[in-house]
Amino acid sequence: MTPPESWLQIILRVAGAGLLIATASIHLDLYLTGYRTIPTIGWLFLLQVIAAFALGLAVLVIPGRLVIPSRLAAAAGAGFALATLGGYLLSIWIGLFGFKEVRTTAGIVAGVLEVLAFAVLAALVLAPGLPGQITAPIARTAELTAGVLGVAAVVLLGVAVGNAAAPAPAAAGTDTVLKTGTIDGVTVVTDGKGFTLYSFAPDTPTTSKCYGTCAAYWPPVLGSSTAGSGLPGKTGTIKRTDGSTQLTYDGHPLYTYIGDTAPGQASGNKLNLNGGLWLEVSASGSS
Repeated sequence: MTPPESWLQIILRVAGAGLLIATASIHLDLYLTGYRTIPTIGWLFLLQVIAAFALGLAVLVIPGRLVIPSRLAAAAGAGFALATLGGYLLSIWIGLFGFKEVRTTAGIVAGVLEVLAFAVLAALVLAPGLPGQITAPIARTAELTAGVLGVAAVVLLGVAVGNAAAPAPAAAGTDTVLKTGTIDGVTVVTDGKGFTLYSFAPDTPTTSKCYGTCAAYWPPVLGSSTAGSGLPGKTGTIKRTDGSTQLTYDGHPLYTYIGDTAPGQASGNKLNLNGGLWLEVSASGSS
């Protein structure tokens, strides 16, 4: 007769499942509030959400008395957590599929949860007390490997976060040329490279409300008020808190969006992100 699970195994199983589901929730929120518009990265986020929820539920509902399925679910969850963390570290260091991550609270929290999920689920895989458990020499090797990977993950996460791009606007430039472009039949204001410019609903004609992490995802358009001659609307400038000069158009402080990877895109239009609604700026002055 198969012995029941120990309290330790039950606690590890519930905790591991909870951590996977927590990371899935963070990724789902990021996906819904903007990441879905980023090519390739959006689909990867959606796959991460589905996989994390599925693995979390598998770990939770498969009882420890089903030795092989339980251990396989825990091992898969541990591997998934480590792989997801690896993807986050790559996106911070060198970029992933053309997208380079910035340092955000959500990203750091997700990274910490992934390290914890790996540690808890690895402990569940190696937990003694069930029939068919791993032989002693293999268990010791597995424990050492899991420990080394866990420590390495913590160190790499700390280094990556410390060296990640700070969530701050770029250095002030000189003249920034404003142009127009047509997207879905609407004439919008663009920067000199053809990238769509956006307005942020919480802003006022004299004040930007987008700083820190917000400004990392929505870089302010910096430059002089002489830019944009020939446009039907009125250009102007405001002073940001760091002393840089941000361009405005018909009273809207202007921003680009890191989700737009080429001219002619407007993937940030109508996103409710970083505390407010974002809209493409129409050349006619209404956004």
